[in-house]
Amino acid sequence: MYFRKRINDMKKHIPNTITSFNLVCGCIGIGMAVQGNLAASSYWMFLAAVFDFFDGFVARLLKVSSPFGKEMDSLADLVSFGVLPGLIVFIMLNGCVEESDGYAQYFPFVAFLIPVFSGLRLAKFNIDTRQSESFIGLPTPANALFFASFPLILTYQSDQFLFITNTISSPVVLMFLSVFMSFMLVSGLRLFALKFKGFGFKGNEVKYLFLLLSLLLLLVMQYAAIPVILILYILLSFIHNLVKK
Repeated sequence: MYFRKRINDMKKHIPNTITSFNLVCGCIGIGMAVQGNLAASSYWMFLAAVFDFFDGFVARLLKVSSPFGKEMDSLADLVSFGVLPGLIVFIMLNGCVEESDGYAQYFPFVAFLIPVFSGLRLAKFNIDTRQSESFIGLPTPANALFFASFPLILTYQSDQFLFITNTISSPVVLMFLSVFMSFMLVSGLRLFALKFKGFGFKGNEVKYLFLLLSLLLLLVMQYAAIPVILILYILLSFIHNLVKK
């Protein structure tokens, strides 16, 4: 009986340990961004997203979900998927302005709307019981990975997709995306979740279509596919909502 109780106590800590790895990755990513290595910073964010997926998966698998774990997950997400992408965009914008540009030197601070609205999104998600089978507003990790793809595209694919490269290098576009994506985090748009109650095609058409198109885009475009996939996700969700009405 004693050993069974000890094992059950240990099981409770496994998801929170994985969440802690998410937080560590976010902190390392911030350190990399401060050092000027934005591509490495993006890789650490992607690794944080892997841990973010598995902490909830393991908690459900072991049946040890708890309010503490939920709060811990949100705090880790705010760092890894709020502060880190905001810092990446800030550094990218900061590289586009000079100290002599007057008011323009304050434009990069628009990027910090990302962590602010990520925090609002996470708090809203924690108390919203309607988001068990779909999301209302853009999930914070999806928004973060959207911005994390920019340094990777600029570093490894700058010559392959000039339109995307030129677009994400524009300070006006970066500021617009910071504002627009922040709005999407707290919007009322219902977005489908990739949760399958069954693996049959009926009822899962939009999910299978999204996964197939995403795989094809990744094979063809690699890092450049990530922002395109997110835009596809929003469009398919919008169409799905219209069809359901």
